[in-house]
Amino acid sequence: MSERKLIVLGTASQVPARNRNQGGYLLRFDDYGFLFDPGEGTQRQMIFAGARVSEITKIFITHFHGDHCLGLAGIIQRISLDRVEHTIEVYYPSSGKKFFENLCNSSLFYNVARLKECPVEGPGIIFEDSRLIIEARKLDHDVDTYGYCIREKDSYTLIPERLERAGISGSNISVLKSAGTVTITDRTITIEEMGSVLPGQRFAFVMDTRQCQAAYELARHADLLVCEATYLSDLEAKARQYGHLTAGQAGRIARDACAGKLVLTHFSQRYMTADALVHEAGQFHEDVVAANDGDHIEFPRRKRNM
Repeated sequence: MSERKLIVLGTASQVPARNRNQGGYLLRFDDYGFLFDPGEGTQRQMIFAGARVSEITKIFITHFHGDHCLGLAGIIQRISLDRVEHTIEVYYPSSGKKFFENLCNSSLFYNVARLKECPVEGPGIIFEDSRLIIEARKLDHDVDTYGYCIREKDSYTLIPERLERAGISGSNISVLKSAGTVTITDRTITIEEMGSVLPGQRFAFVMDTRQCQAAYELARHADLLVCEATYLSDLEAKARQYGHLTAGQAGRIARDACAGKLVLTHFSQRYMTADALVHEAGQFHEDVVAANDGDHIEFPRRKRNM
């Protein structure tokens, strides 16, 4: 059964805590499995979360600071050990190619992992198929850093009553779904006439950045926005110095970008709980939750346009 949910594997920033592993996020999106920023310990966190490396179809690295990539070596070796048969694409800033290669070859193992390198050279569309468009935007951190947005294309849900009135049945329904049109007794009927629009969903991943236009572009109309909130606003100067966001800034990005659910993460070790960060972001955006290690966060339900 397909599902759409975010599995949180780690929520710490640079330093892990007793209750927070370094970052890691697995997005289950129907038959896709997107792994973001696997920090140290991600392989073990996946076991606790009931996730398998065979689910992974694409890996995204925002940048090559250790808390966002050191778990990649273990993930690659586990992919090889488990003999995952499909090819897994790995997206990362092209300037970090040597770090990617180091992680791939960090120790001796029998490497049969099927990886396709997809270095990101600049902002824009980095993947597209019949269902999805994936974009990268360059964020404002101290090293080359990209955020990612996954956009599902709109589709149509066929309405049985309309099909019956138009005399469309059997194999003609399949033709209409695949081709977008079908001809019945010299009349060409479009899928738009027979269905209602099912808007595609959006997921945005914004990590390690100062406030910048790219963060807003990524977050725009996202149904689910995962955004770093390293500090509270009393440390805004520190956040700016080190290339991070406060919880209040994350809340304003979600509000101004008309995002849906905002998931805060990447918390400084100084905060024992994320309650204050959620409260601060909640002053600007109404749908805010803090990510906790092991959380399974469901995608918001889609709305049909009748």
